[in-house]
Amino acid sequence: MIKVSDSAKKKVIELMDYDGFNFSKDFVRVGVKSGGCSGLSYDLTFDHIQRDNDTVFEDNEVKIIVDKKSFLYLVGTTLEYSGGLNGKGFVFNNPNANRTCGCGESFSL
Repeated sequence: MIKVSDSAKKKVIELMDYDGFNFSKDFVRVGVKSGGCSGLSYDLTFDHIQRDNDTVFEDNEVKIIVDKKSFLYLVGTTLEYSGGLNGKGFVFNNPNANRTCGCGESFSL
């Protein structure tokens, strides 16, 4: 399961509305793909469609979709949003990551 902080929820609602998605019906799709300086990188998009190989769950009223392959890497992760001076964006606090890059956008196990 992926947890969603209050700051991430607030930003998800704002961005979904801006992009034409409906927070009460649509999903946040979170995934992992090859790439980045540490080997794997996070992918976050909005989606209207649930696919056959997706796991769907909800935390803090945010509906999240994760494909089965990515789910193995993301179990226990907390999605947060940082708006500080060091940069704005979503932050993945992943307890499974052994190493992360300086920007926090990629990791390895």
